[in-house]
Amino acid sequence: MLAFLVSAIRLGMAFLFGSTGETIAEKSGHLNLGIPGVMCVGASCGCFAEYIYLSHAKLNANAFLAIIIPIAATLFGSAVMGLIFSFLTVTLRANQNVTGLALTTFGVGVSDYMIAETGPIYTKGSRYFTMSLPFADDLGWFGDIFLSHGVLIYLAIIIALVTSFVLTKTRVGLNLRAVGENPATADAAGINVSRYRYAATCIGCAIAGLGGLSFIMDYLNGNWEYCIDAIGWLAIALVIFTVWKPGLAIVGSIIFGALYIASSYIVGVSFAGKEIFKMLPYIVTIVVLIITSIRDKKENQPPQSLGLNYFREDR
Repeated sequence: MLAFLVSAIRLGMAFLFGSTGETIAEKSGHLNLGIPGVMCVGASCGCFAEYIYLSHAKLNANAFLAIIIPIAATLFGSAVMGLIFSFLTVTLRANQNVTGLALTTFGVGVSDYMIAETGPIYTKGSRYFTMSLPFADDLGWFGDIFLSHGVLIYLAIIIALVTSFVLTKTRVGLNLRAVGENPATADAAGINVSRYRYAATCIGCAIAGLGGLSFIMDYLNGNWEYCIDAIGWLAIALVIFTVWKPGLAIVGSIIFGALYIASSYIVGVSFAGKEIFKMLPYIVTIVVLIITSIRDKKENQPPQSLGLNYFREDR
């Protein structure tokens, strides 16, 4: 049970990064279905940067640099993906759904290419990401479950809490939500709609990309040998499951992680049964979507302009 909970948390935090990033983008009115591709590119950039650094540093690797360099590479690569999405949808007025799916295809292709070129990378850098807090062993089962994780796990929670605060308690968050709800009204009030959508999408993609890095370094222990786009789709489903609330997504991400890996801890489950278990997060999301649609509460609904491009000339 202990190993199950630890794995659920580590996998769930990868979902949390993606969900938080997508929530930020969607609050601005951008429906970015390119998150799976963004997470693939983020993981690729981070893992490759780690591989290059450790190859050159060898025995002289610095733990701080071994963490910061891949994180910086992940943030940069993922933010560029967000910039591409924003340029196509805001500046060139491309369809958001088509653009997002194209980004996913592109991101998966980039990831597959880098894996094919380098071969499977079993980077030793994961040990830097999975170092637990020094006093975790002294707290028994509580320390093993909640304090035995690496820096990215806690970073995911911090970012989700900060995002929740910014969206609900600050003027920036109020403006961002106004842009997502009614961009014409926001524009008339002096809010730069294009700037907010660019910023929200790029920041959101940068955060989502960390989910790809977290999945490789924390959950797979540095084993980067196949494409990881499936976690991106689950991250998008988590946004709906938690009704666009990053704070609630902390708990939701652990639930998703537990449901996704549950079959691996149940004896006698067939291959078909394991695949059905992996479908549970999607099934639960559909149920939540149906319930929220029936109840029709304003706070549980997506932004009114989600997926719709805004052009000032059409106002």
